[in-house]
Amino acid sequence: MKREAVLHRNTEEFIYPTARDRLVFRIRTAKKEIQKCKVIYWNRDDGVKKTQRMECYARDGLFDYFRCQVIFSKIARYQKYYFILEDMHGETWYFSAYGVDDKPPEDGFFEYLYANGNDVVTTPAWAEGIIYYQIFPERFFNGDSGNDPVGAEAWGNPPTRENYMGGDLRGIMKKIPYLKELGVECLYLTPIFEGDFNHKYATTDYYRIDPAFGTNEEFRELVEQCHEQDIRIILDGVFNHTGIHFPYFQDVLQNQEQSAYQDWFLIEKFPVTVSEDAYECVGAYPYMPKLNTANPEVRSYIIGVMEHWLKEYRIDGWRLDVADEVDASVWEAARLVLKKDYPGCILLGETWGYGGRMLRGNQLDSVMNYLFRDAVRDYFGKNVISTEAFNNRINNIIALYREETCQLLYNLLDSHDTERFLRFCGENKKKLKLAAAFQMLFVGSPAIYYGDEAGMTGENDPDCRRCMIWDEKADRELWQWYKKLISLRRIYSCIRRGGCRTILADNEKSVFGFVRYEKEKKDPQRIYALFNNSPVSQRVFCPVADDTVYIDLLSENEEAYPTEWLTEKVSDRDEETYRTAVVMEIQPYAVKVIKKKGGYPYEER
Repeated sequence: MKREAVLHRNTEEFIYPTARDRLVFRIRTAKKEIQKCKVIYWNRDDGVKKTQRMECYARDGLFDYFRCQVIFSKIARYQKYYFILEDMHGETWYFSAYGVDDKPPEDGFFEYLYANGNDVVTTPAWAEGIIYYQIFPERFFNGDSGNDPVGAEAWGNPPTRENYMGGDLRGIMKKIPYLKELGVECLYLTPIFEGDFNHKYATTDYYRIDPAFGTNEEFRELVEQCHEQDIRIILDGVFNHTGIHFPYFQDVLQNQEQSAYQDWFLIEKFPVTVSEDAYECVGAYPYMPKLNTANPEVRSYIIGVMEHWLKEYRIDGWRLDVADEVDASVWEAARLVLKKDYPGCILLGETWGYGGRMLRGNQLDSVMNYLFRDAVRDYFGKNVISTEAFNNRINNIIALYREETCQLLYNLLDSHDTERFLRFCGENKKKLKLAAAFQMLFVGSPAIYYGDEAGMTGENDPDCRRCMIWDEKADRELWQWYKKLISLRRIYSCIRRGGCRTILADNEKSVFGFVRYEKEKKDPQRIYALFNNSPVSQRVFCPVADDTVYIDLLSENEEAYPTEWLTEKVSDRDEETYRTAVVMEIQPYAVKVIKKKGGYPYEER
C-alpha cells in the first residue's frame, strides 16, 4: 500500500460542517488500493466510539477520494477520529495524525473542536445546477437606436476593440421571450456601468448605467421583466481596477501627491501620468489602473456599490471580475455584509484555475470553472487527450471541490475572453453538440455564451464578440438541441443536483459514460449518458444497475434498448454493482441518454 498517498488534515478541505449538527469527512488514498474505508469517531467527553462507512466519490489518475456525512444529535463538537482502511488484499490499516500503521492508534487522533454557525458553508439553493446565459450587451440586440454611440456601425460588421454596434438593455428586454423559450434561468451581463470602450471593463461610474446601454430606470425594468419570467440576473463587478476616467483616478492625475485618493491606487512613481510604469495596471493596459483593494476605504466603497445594486435594483448577485487578484479581505467583508440582508444573492468569482481558496465559506459561493472548459476542449474539441485522461481530469475537478460546491460551479465552454468552441473544434457542429450535451448533463451549472446555441463562431477577443445572429443564418437545429438538453435538466432532479459516477472510459473506442443519480431514496433516479467521441459508429455495452428495459431520452421516438447479463459483475468503486449491460450503437460524435422504462416520475422545477 502506498502510505504516502493517504491524506487527511483537520482543515476545511477535509472536514467541514454542512449544518451545526452535520460533519463531512474526506480522505484521499492511492487509486484502486482501498476497497473499504471507515471513519471511527467519538466525543472526547464520553469516549463512545461510532463507525461510519465512507463512499469513494471520485477517482482520478493517481488517487481515490472518499467521503461521508455524520449526523449528530446535537452540535458537532469535541470529536476525535481516525480512519480504518481495508486494501484489495484484505489487509487492514489505520490512519491517524501520526500516519499509517497496521495497528489501531492509541493516541495521535485527529480532532474537530466545534461547529460554529459561521463555519457552515451556505450557498443559494436556487443556484444549484442553474442554466446561465452570458450576454455581452453591446452585441446582443439593438432595441433602441436612439442611444447608439456616435459612429455606431451597421449590425453584423466585423467586431473590433473600438467599434460599436448599438446593443443595449432595451434589446435584451425584447429578447426575454427568446431566452425563456430556450430555458435560460439566469442572465449574466458583462459590465453595464458607465465606462470606456465597448467592453466597459474600464469603469468610470459604478452607480450609473452606461448611456449607450440605456438608463438606470431601464435597467430596473429589465430586472423586473426577468423576474416576472423566473429569470434571475447577475452583474459583472469590476472591482480589481477602474478606468482612467474614474473620478478618483482623475483626482490623482490632477493633484498628484496632494490627492486624497493616491492610496486608492498602486502608485509606483510621481508624477503620475497615463502610462504602465507609473502605477500598477491590468496587464499592459494603462487605461485600467488597479485599485488598492487592501485599502479599507476602497473595500468599503466596493461593498457599498455591491449593496446598492442588490438593494435598489434587486439583482440576484455578482460575477466578480478577476476575483483571485483582489485582496481576500474584500470578499470576506463583502460576504458578511451582503449575506446578512441578502442571503440569496450569489457571489461568483472569475478564476482561470483552481478557486478553492475563495470557496471555504468565508468569501465566495462559486467560481467560473475554466478547468472544466479546458478538459472539455482538449477531449471533445481537439481530441488531444485520451478518454482515460479526460476521465481523470473531470474526476479531479469533482475531488478538488466540496460536493456542495460542485453543484454551483459555472461550467462554461467559452466566453467573451476566449475563442468560441465552434471555432476551436474546426467548425464541426457535431463536436459542439457533443460538448454541449456533456456540459448540460454533467455536475454543475452550465453556462451558455450568447450565440453558441445559434451556431456562432469566432476567434479570440474581439472576434468572439460578434453581433448576435437573429436572422435566417441562425442554426435552428442547434437551438433545438440546446433546448432539449436544458429540458432534461429541468425534468430530472438527478441531473440538476444529483451525484455523478463514471461507468465507461474506453480509450480504444473513445467512448465515455457516466451516471447521474440520486441518493437516499427508495427508488432513486438514474440517468446514464454515453458519449462517442470518435468519427466512426461504436457498439457499446453500457453497464447498468437494473435488469430492465431502457429508453433513449433524446430521440423523438423513445427507442427501447435490450439488456444483456454480464458474465462478470462490474463494481464501480465501492458503491454500486452493475449486473447487466444495455447494448446500443452510437453514431460518430453522438450521445445517448437513457433511463429505465417507467419508474420515477418527472420532477418539473
